[in-house]
Amino acid sequence: MDVIRGEVATAFYYLTRAVLAYGALILVFPIFAVHQEWKIWASSPTIPNLSPLGCVKVYLFNVIWFTWTFVGSLLILPLWLLGGCGNSVEKLAHCAVERYGARVCIAAMAGPVVVRGAELLPPDVTPPGQPAPVYVANHSSQIDVGVVYYLFRRFKWIAKQSVTYLPGVGQIMHLAGHVFIKRTGKNKGSISNLYVKSNEAVRSGVPMFLFPQGTRRLAQRLPFKDGAFNIAIENETQIVPISIDVPLGAFNDWYPLSLLWGGGRKKEPTVVTVHRPIQCRKDTDKAKLKEECYGIIYSVLPDYRTDEEKKRSE
Repeated sequence: MDVIRGEVATAFYYLTRAVLAYGALILVFPIFAVHQEWKIWASSPTIPNLSPLGCVKVYLFNVIWFTWTFVGSLLILPLWLLGGCGNSVEKLAHCAVERYGARVCIAAMAGPVVVRGAELLPPDVTPPGQPAPVYVANHSSQIDVGVVYYLFRRFKWIAKQSVTYLPGVGQIMHLAGHVFIKRTGKNKGSISNLYVKSNEAVRSGVPMFLFPQGTRRLAQRLPFKDGAFNIAIENETQIVPISIDVPLGAFNDWYPLSLLWGGGRKKEPTVVTVHRPIQCRKDTDKAKLKEECYGIIYSVLPDYRTDEEKKRSE
């Protein structure tokens, strides 16, 4: 008996050390996130670069998010082990961990959020027998991923397979049932899985949320990819255009320290605009649907493109 207890204690000791070592990467991976965000803001002469202060805030933004999801995934993991990854566990991971963690990150580092047109949102609970909607939005910054949780709607993301290795983030996304795909290499099977999993989610009443431009761009306006529109047409459901206007000073100002001297009250908010849903059918013209959503989303956003880029798009 003593031998068994000793073996269990040893196994627990090494398991704890492994978890702590993995968790320590929370301080490392945000460095790469800072580099990615810096490239976005440095990609055009029409928008300001990230300042050193901005880089620090992006780093802290990610540390908070990694830490929150890491702790949250550890708390939910026993439930998943006991009952499998059922709908209740997925809902708990999304609503209790992701939703409030995102709001903490935004409130702590990016500032206030204003949601316009919330009355146009489809119901939070999809009526039985009806497919859930598909949400589409422009993607300009890491801030986007946080502010959409201010809509208070449950949804599933489509993310790169590599995200699963990130401490906290990968685990909570797995527990929440998000869809993972490969972005490079022989990914035909992965793309097929994207549609299978997305269709399953929509048909079960859980919306999908996609950034159809495929990557983050603040100053450029990339053409939309087909994925979201294929899902909406295949399931004959609503597609809901969302515009996300991230202010140019989102990271470069002294917020939240400015709250100490009252400057935080003047902080320009990130504005999330919900547009009227578009009903899709099997015979919906995908090209026209993409063009319509593109026009709607960018209709309320500032145009940071250079004159040359604007001419090329005409």
